[in-house]
Formats: sequence, structure tokens, C-alpha cells
Amino acid sequence: MRNKQVWRVSVSDCNVSFPLWTTLLLKFHPTMAAKKLYDSFSKSLIDEVHRWGAMKQNGVSLRYMMEFGSKFSERNLLLGAQFLHKELPIRIARRAIELESLPYGLSEKPAILKVRDWYLDSFRDLRSFPDIKDMNDEQDFTKMINLIKVRHNNVVPTMALGVQQLKKDLNPKLDYKDLDDIHQFLDRFYMSRIGIRMLIGQHVALHEPNPPPDRIGYIHAKMSPVEVAKNASEDARSVCLREYGSAPDVNVYGDPDFTFPYVPTHLHLMVFELVKNSLRAVEERFMDSDKLAPPIRIIVADGLEDVTIKVSDEGGGIARSGLPKIFTYLYSTAKNPLDERADLGTADIATMAGFGYGLPISRLYARYFGGDLQIISMEGYGTDAYLHLSRLGDSQEPLP
Repeated sequence: MRNKQVWRVSVSDCNVSFPLWTTLLLKFHPTMAAKKLYDSFSKSLIDEVHRWGAMKQNGVSLRYMMEFGSKFSERNLLLGAQFLHKELPIRIARRAIELESLPYGLSEKPAILKVRDWYLDSFRDLRSFPDIKDMNDEQDFTKMINLIKVRHNNVVPTMALGVQQLKKDLNPKLDYKDLDDIHQFLDRFYMSRIGIRMLIGQHVALHEPNPPPDRIGYIHAKMSPVEVAKNASEDARSVCLREYGSAPDVNVYGDPDFTFPYVPTHLHLMVFELVKNSLRAVEERFMDSDKLAPPIRIIVADGLEDVTIKVSDEGGGIARSGLPKIFTYLYSTAKNPLDERADLGTADIATMAGFGYGLPISRLYARYFGGDLQIISMEGYGTDAYLHLSRLGDSQEPLP
């Protein structure tokens, strides 16, 4: 099944339960509005957030999720819900605490305040839910955590918007190395978000009455990386066509019958981002050329430990001095999309590039299940991206 990656966020998406006056206040005085909302959280709740944030997190592996989910029973669903009832507040509390004390005034940016309030709302919802004792409780809990997942749908673009708001205020001469603490925070934050959404999504998906063959929640026990790469490439080409009016071809090489257990939505996101970057580089390099734009090449290799996917282009490459910056959240070779918008409260994340989080987040998705992402560039020629996916599935979640 195709997975369309189109993310949108607007002022009116803050929280569907906000009264109209709150939404209007947030639009015209975003910082004041967010602080007013924060005042509505009781001291006892904030104290509880700090208490739960100090507790130990418990990671799981892809193999464990798959084995646990394959033994479908009401007892397992009950056990899974009881685990999440305790685990999710710990993870969410840790992120809420960090969002309060970010350097360079990042915590005070309107978009970051909005995200912090989403996390506090979700923590309160989880802690208000009573102990799960039977399947009726389990079903109510599952509905509630699915609503939490929906509430957090726009966290990534909203955080990206907050980072861009910070970037506009920073001294342009400030070295990106001086912002290492922000990069490390964002790595922790996004990695935690991947884990939270994976745990919720996996539990909710196990309730599907008629799951597709070989599907165990979010996990596809027999996923074809070639098939996912083709779908993701088509989606990236459609974005390129919309932005530029044309798009280079994408050729995928590998055995379409080869399968292994993985999460298709994760792989789709990673390949989509890599191909999107390659398409943009090639399109812009050959835009005014009489030469035919060379195709993007994707090679899928099946190894004993890793499945490796190489995305190769002839888009001119990246200067060696720029390579250390490509995995930071404050760098993009594209024009900042916010520069073209008067309203900082609105972000269309379906743009081709510019927010600077596609590569670093793709690397986090790879690392979440024990893989990695590497970029090798030849300036003046092109770039090769190597996406390594662990076949073993035994590595624990890297919990920040």
C-alpha cells in the first residue's frame, strides 16, 4: 500500500478543543497565548511530570514487538496496554521537561510552546486514566492513546517551524558547531517521538480485525524493500514534478522477491527523503542544460547482517566543507520556505526542501532499529546515500 507523506500544520491545528478566542489569541499573540495556556496546568501536574521524568525507560526490539504481536490474544493486548500505561508517561514527561529549558531562547518560541503544551496535555490524559484491569479498560485506553497520537501528528513540522523561528533571530555569523546542544536535544527529542509513535501505532494496529497478510501491527514480516523503494520514489517524483514541472527518472535495482521483517512506513519515509534530495539536486543542476538529466539509481543489496539501500545521483555533490552540516537541523541548501511567507504560524511541509530536517530525521529512523545512514559526496559529480537496515532486529530502542 502506498504511503503518502504530506504533512501540514496551521494555526488552527493547535488543538481541536481550543475555544475560538484562544485560537485567535494564539494567531495574533502566540507567545502570550501559549504562556496563558501553560498557566492552566496545575503545580501538582508539573511536579508529577518531573517525578515521572526521573523514572527509568524500558526499550523493546523489533524482534520482540513482532514475536509479541504474532501471539494474538486478549491477554497479550491487556499486557501491552498495561506496559504502555506506565511507559508512555515516562517518555512523554522527559520530553516535556526538556522543552522547558532549551538554550538560546528556543523554549520561548511560539511553535515550541505549542508542542510543549501538547506533551503536557498528553501526560495529563495518560495519568488520569485508571489502572487497566479488563478488556473494556483496554479498549478505552487504546482509543485514548490513538487520540494522543493524532494530537502529536504535527509535532515534527511544528518543531521545525520553531527552529526556523530561532534561526531568524540568531547571529548569522554564529558557527553551527556552537549550537551542538540544540542539535543533540533535537536528536533526543525526535528519536523519542519515533519510539512513542511506534509503540502506540503498533498497539493500535494489533486491533485491526482483518490485517493484511504477514502484517503484525506496523511490522511487515515479509516486506519487499524494492517495492517500498519504488513507491517512495514515485511519491518523491510527484513532488518534484509539482515543484519544477519535470523530474528525472528513478531506476531501482534489486530482487523484488527478496523480503525481510521491517516497518514499511519507516522505510518509505527514509527513501522518500533521500530520493527527494537527489531529484532536487539533479533537477537544479540540469535545469538550464541541453543535456538530458541523468536518472537517480537505487540499489538494494541483501547482506547477512544488513539490508543496504544506495541512492545515487549526479546532482553535482556537496562541498566537503558542507558535509558536516547536512545532519544538523539548522542547515539546508535550499531557500528557507519561511522567507516566502508573511505568516510564521503556517507551514506547508509538502515543499521540496528548506526546513533542513529530512536527512537528520531519516538517520534517526534508520538508527531506531539498529541501522544507520551515511552520505558520501563527490563535489562536481554527485552524491551517494547508503541506508543500512539491520536484518537481525535484536537491537533495543536507543532511548534518549
